[in-house]
Amino acid sequence: MTPSIFTDWSAEKARAFARETLSFRHRLQDRLMFTDAELVQLLRRHPRGRLGVFTRGGAGWRPGLPGDLTAVELLDAVRQGRLWLELRGLDQTHPDYAGLQGEIVADHARFAPQVRITGCELGLVIASPGMEAPYRVDLALGSQFQIRGSRTVLVYPPRAPFATAEALEDIVSGERAGDAVAYDPAWDAEARRVELRPGMMLTWPQAAPTRVVCHDELNVSLSVAFMTPAARARVDVLYANGKLRRRFGATPAVQGGLHPAALGKAALARLWRTVEREPRFPRARPQFRLARVQTAAA
Repeated sequence: MTPSIFTDWSAEKARAFARETLSFRHRLQDRLMFTDAELVQLLRRHPRGRLGVFTRGGAGWRPGLPGDLTAVELLDAVRQGRLWLELRGLDQTHPDYAGLQGEIVADHARFAPQVRITGCELGLVIASPGMEAPYRVDLALGSQFQIRGSRTVLVYPPRAPFATAEALEDIVSGERAGDAVAYDPAWDAEARRVELRPGMMLTWPQAAPTRVVCHDELNVSLSVAFMTPAARARVDVLYANGKLRRRFGATPAVQGGLHPAALGKAALARLWRTVEREPRFPRARPQFRLARVQTAAA
């Protein structure tokens, strides 16, 4: 049997997996695929269309473009600037990450067989020292594997006011981005604050908002977004609820798990999706371009 990525699964964590915020120990930080040399190779091979470049501007999150910087220059720009690189869909474009995805899914199946993963996508974040990511809500279940550097992750309760039903419905329908939801700094008092260091992994429940603050070193983390039948059913319920709220003025409840009412709404959501084209929230226009003469955000 292939050795586990994790070192501290327990029966208690297995029971709570996908339902509670949990931290684990892992071994990925020792793999050569996360050294500077391999990150440069990854940046060289990765499609630029699947590379997100961001910085902080005032209170906002500013998207940008990598310009014509080489992979070496991109990594140097992150190390010296205030940048956040997101490499999306790694398992779809790089065989070594597809293999890593298989290991992660197999480990989850070994230790928490009651949670059936039906979809999983890997991404990599390379962030500058001191960089912050804004408050955001994702409808997939999420995990972060800390590889290099350290960060503080705040996980907020997956309920109103932190994640309202209306906001979740907007995200599912494509009318709002996950980082365009309301945030009040006073909510930090109710967040679970976790200090992630290399060799630690954090996972949280569906729709639990998160916020990230990197510490004073180059930060590298692997993100895993995955779905289960229950999580997919909840997405469908939110989609159907959004339609019922906007079209008929209803105030529908959000059923959890595979409740009969949830399955009925899931069928309704699938029907609506087949007959209507949903609007998608407009992607924010790039606000800066990286250049060799100025390897930090303009």
